[in-house]
Amino acid sequence: MKKILILNTGGTISMSEDQTTGKVSPTDKNPIGVGGSMFSYIGDLVVEDLYHLASPQITEHEMLGIKNRILEAVTQGYDGVVVTHGTDTLEETAYYLELTLDVNIPVVVTGAMRSSNEIGADGLANLRSSLVVAVSDESCDKGVLVVMNDEVHTATYVTKTHTTNVATFQTPTFGPIGLVSKNSVIYFQKLINEEHYDVNFFGKKVYLLKAYAGMGDELINAVANLGADGLVIEALGAGNLPPRTVPAIRECIKKKIPVVFVSRAFNGVTQDVYDYEGGGKRFQQGGVIFTTGLSGQKARIKLLVLLEAGVDFDNLKNYF
Repeated sequence: MKKILILNTGGTISMSEDQTTGKVSPTDKNPIGVGGSMFSYIGDLVVEDLYHLASPQITEHEMLGIKNRILEAVTQGYDGVVVTHGTDTLEETAYYLELTLDVNIPVVVTGAMRSSNEIGADGLANLRSSLVVAVSDESCDKGVLVVMNDEVHTATYVTKTHTTNVATFQTPTFGPIGLVSKNSVIYFQKLINEEHYDVNFFGKKVYLLKAYAGMGDELINAVANLGADGLVIEALGAGNLPPRTVPAIRECIKKKIPVVFVSRAFNGVTQDVYDYEGGGKRFQQGGVIFTTGLSGQKARIKLLVLLEAGVDFDNLKNYF
């Protein structure tokens, strides 16, 4: 029987609903810790409360703590790790782990959209599916996985698509790489490219802005004046911005503040297509970095990790 570590970090999966007011909040006793014993038939399970935080309270420092605990779990002989996490920032933590962990045991991140005592609560179901994935030999060397609603997604491309629906976690364009069926997991795809970086601290400041019609240079200048080490912009379409942003972008590049473009569109990738003032072609020629399929929050995590790993300004483009 495989030995699996369940790391609880908080979130809705560990909360309960007040039946009178409807408010959802943490309780004295973590329901996942109580319910985890239900699944002892799946593996030799060890439950550990690493944090007890709502997902908006998770920062890069907690992400680093989760990563270090997983590395310790490997040395302790665990065969897999399941991390329970709030859903609001789950995809960012999962992607951080994907970029900073180079391990061959399954690492699965899961959560819940409904608290433990709500009708249709999905926490224990998602935990069970995650454990099924974690004990499967097929899950080794597939990178960090996100398991929700009986679907298996890669940490790199999964995103939260709905505020309340239990089927909120989706992978635009590609779809899930596997499905949980009864007591097994079936894989249909595999992440082709994996990358890992040695990061053991955080100190860099990387900001994320979203473009809009008529956007000027004020926010970009403000970010630069805050001493930014990097900037990610969810640009319009395939990678365009209003013309009034152009001087500020140029100034960032001149100061060697890397600027990364993703699209604010839900699907697709950025491309240097349009050759006009504010068009993607001119931005890329001017030194802006374009991504392939990453969301704004994922691109921010990646730029942050790359900078912390010591990748210099002139080489960053090669890593995107």
